Amino acid sequence: MLKPFESLFDVYTVYVQHPVISKWLGLALFLSLFLNSYLLNITKQQQQHQHQQQPQPEPVTAAPIKTLLKKTVKPKRKSSHHHSDIVRPVDEILSLLGTPEALSDEEIISVVQAGKLAAYALEKVLGDFERAVIIRRALISRASTTKTLEHSLLPVTNYHYDKVMGACCENVIGYMPIPVGVAGPMNIDGEMIHIPMATTEGCLVASTARGCKAINAGGGAITIVTADGMTRAPCVEFPTITRAAQCKQWIEQEGKDIVADAFNSTSRFARVKKLKVAIAGKLVYLRFSTTTGDAMGMNMISKGCEKALSKIEEYFPDMQIISLSGNFCTDKKPAAVNWIEGRGKSTVAEAVIPAAVVEKVLKTTVDALVELNISKNLVGSAMAGSVGGFNAHAANILTAVYLATGQDPAQNVESSNCMTLMKAINDGKDLYISCTMPCIEVGTIGGGTILPPQQAMLDMLGVRGPHPTEPGANARRLARIICASVMAGELSLCAALAAGHLVKAHMAHNRNTQPMMTATPPATPAENSIAPGSCIKS
Repeated sequence: MLKPFESLFDVYTVYVQHPVISKWLGLALFLSLFLNSYLLNITKQQQQHQHQQQPQPEPVTAAPIKTLLKKTVKPKRKSSHHHSDIVRPVDEILSLLGTPEALSDEEIISVVQAGKLAAYALEKVLGDFERAVIIRRALISRASTTKTLEHSLLPVTNYHYDKVMGACCENVIGYMPIPVGVAGPMNIDGEMIHIPMATTEGCLVASTARGCKAINAGGGAITIVTADGMTRAPCVEFPTITRAAQCKQWIEQEGKDIVADAFNSTSRFARVKKLKVAIAGKLVYLRFSTTTGDAMGMNMISKGCEKALSKIEEYFPDMQIISLSGNFCTDKKPAAVNWIEGRGKSTVAEAVIPAAVVEKVLKTTVDALVELNISKNLVGSAMAGSVGGFNAHAANILTAVYLATGQDPAQNVESSNCMTLMKAINDGKDLYISCTMPCIEVGTIGGGTILPPQQAMLDMLGVRGPHPTEPGANARRLARIICASVMAGELSLCAALAAGHLVKAHMAHNRNTQPMMTATPPATPAENSIAPGSCIKS
């Protein structure tokens, strides 16, 4: 084994002792050392240069929560933030709240659970609306009894939370998808219009579509707006009934213009059209009825009422303001004053349907429909002591359109007030139908109309936003579309009742064959359990 090493050593001895080769070997060794040193120095200089160009991180100090809440929130759709299974101490997390992307979701959750950050302030602190919603639903889920929300099928991603914040909803944990169908097109005032309806009631859209078909065959619907005035009625109190009566008299006479001018000064669109004053003991109710442009107008009119009340106080310093809204308005409650005086857009729609269409499309007769309408919608509602409920199901259609177009669904209470009338005309050959709705409260700007999906439906109807030349025209047009749509729904349902088809239709078209969940799943689902189906496909 030593022979190879001995041979190698002999060769080395020969070359090193050779006078020429030994010099070349020394020169090569010197050049190698020089080049290696040169390249090493260059590499070090480049690294130092890059290090000098990088900005030095500023020292992170704990920012007070109040300061973080005051900063302007810039909407972000998605962000990359710290991911780690390790949750740092609360004090360290608080010091990093100024840079929330450096924190994991679990660390934010721990701060909220420790009471150092309010759950409602997550959007302002994080600056990322979607992340704030995800964290909030985790917090609520873990604090609940069932603990199902965090991983539930309530959608959370890909929504315009920047539109919602500060305008439509608080403490958001997701959004609720509602299917939107379309009835029509329907000939309304000579224009063919598709009617968007957001609902979970089977047969509703199909039934309304059938009514549209019958009305179209008769030439379409004609609509009018007879009055336009949103109302607000503050409640004030005086020391005696004498002073209350003096205030009422002053407002109805010399003070009328003074109060109206004060109210009108608060807006370009709000204009007092009617002022009704009522007394109950020492209490005085002032029902302002005003125009509001294309907005539904509750905020606008409330601002005007405050200004008007301050002006009245100058003449009656002993007046005490009890409430800006005294329920004489009346908002979101059934009330005869709305039915009689109107609120919002007072609208009427009418149509004539030939007898042949009644029989072919609606599967009944003119006489049967007229008799049913009298017995059910008029006499039956009177027997029930109904206020504004002289109809079959006006609330169904109105609420579906309200949800689709971003209106306030709670206002369906008074907005769905409707009287449906039917009459045989032209010697009993044709059916005349009308729907009178004195309280349709709608707007095409503000509130839920700022959300993109609802704006898309308003666009489809051609009424999104303020009218460019005639303030209020878009909102009035929407009210007329709703009234005509209600009439189509009334016609179809009454026909189904007259023909005895209602139950058969619902049994055939309003039953899902898919198995349904019988109860809320347990807080900790068993392994391999099947999750309920989602309406949103991934």
